Amino acid sequence: MGIGGWIFLAVVVAVVVWVMAMYNGLVTLRNRFRNAFSQIDVQLKRRYDLIPNLVETAKGYMAHERQTLDAVIAARSGAVQAAQRAAGAPGGAEAMRGLAQAEAGLAGALGRLFAVVEAYPQLKANENMLAIQEELTSTENRIAFARQGYNDSVMEYNIRRETFPANFIANVFAFTQAEQLQSTESPEERKTPRVSFS
Repeated sequence: MGIGGWIFLAVVVAVVVWVMAMYNGLVTLRNRFRNAFSQIDVQLKRRYDLIPNLVETAKGYMAHERQTLDAVIAARSGAVQAAQRAAGAPGGAEAMRGLAQAEAGLAGALGRLFAVVEAYPQLKANENMLAIQEELTSTENRIAFARQGYNDSVMEYNIRRETFPANFIANVFAFTQAEQLQSTESPEERKTPRVSFS
């Protein structure tokens, strides 16, 4: 084999190594965001497990608020199903949007329940209710933290798959764009609270 043959072989080997490195980098980033989603999934399941206890605690005090309690249970059921779909396709646009909508519905139903709880002083002071509310608050913080980690991983993956020259490898091997998980807070909840000292 002449010098030209060795040069050609070196170029082919370099291209193959480059393709392997790009491919493996994309696989690594894809697995990172999938793992990050599994952290969200763990916290969502924790919250879903707390909600029946919350409803059972409230039932004894809120006999006339059956519609509110039923709305929470229905919203929880919808969120559980959406989370299962999202766990089956982390990063999938439809699954992530469905999960965000279901979570927003659940957050709204829980918000209405807590607003009604305010009208029941004995329930508001109930130790079990206070403990569950504290657990839910803690879980919400964990979900927000896990969602931020997931969204950061998705952003890193999407940037890599869209930048030159990795975009060629991403297109050839069907690395599709991943969807971030949007906040489940309503626009009203995102507004900065007013503080008044007067």
